[in-house]
Amino acid sequence: MAVSLQVLYPISDGTTFDFDYYTSTHFAIVGEHMGEHVESMLVTKGLAGGPDVPPGYHAVASLVFADQDALNAAMEVAGPVLADIPKFTNVQPQMLIGEVLS
Repeated sequence: MAVSLQVLYPISDGTTFDFDYYTSTHFAIVGEHMGEHVESMLVTKGLAGGPDVPPGYHAVASLVFADQDALNAAMEVAGPVLADIPKFTNVQPQMLIGEVLS
């Protein structure tokens, strides 16, 4: 069964996020190190948390893997990806691993 890894970057006072670096450099690092294991990836930039509500997240990245083994293989080589995070944000990302239902 397919599994997903979602990486959420919450907004709080004093947090920063460099979208230019994230899209131009970090995406390439993810592709270089984890890409062969990823079936698809969707990245969303937070615009709002609802009508007239500011966003709660700078961004959410959703990566889909064929199965748990593929996710495990990707995580084994994710060191450079994780080490790159402080280059575009001072946020401690939250992660959610889940079973893809649809």
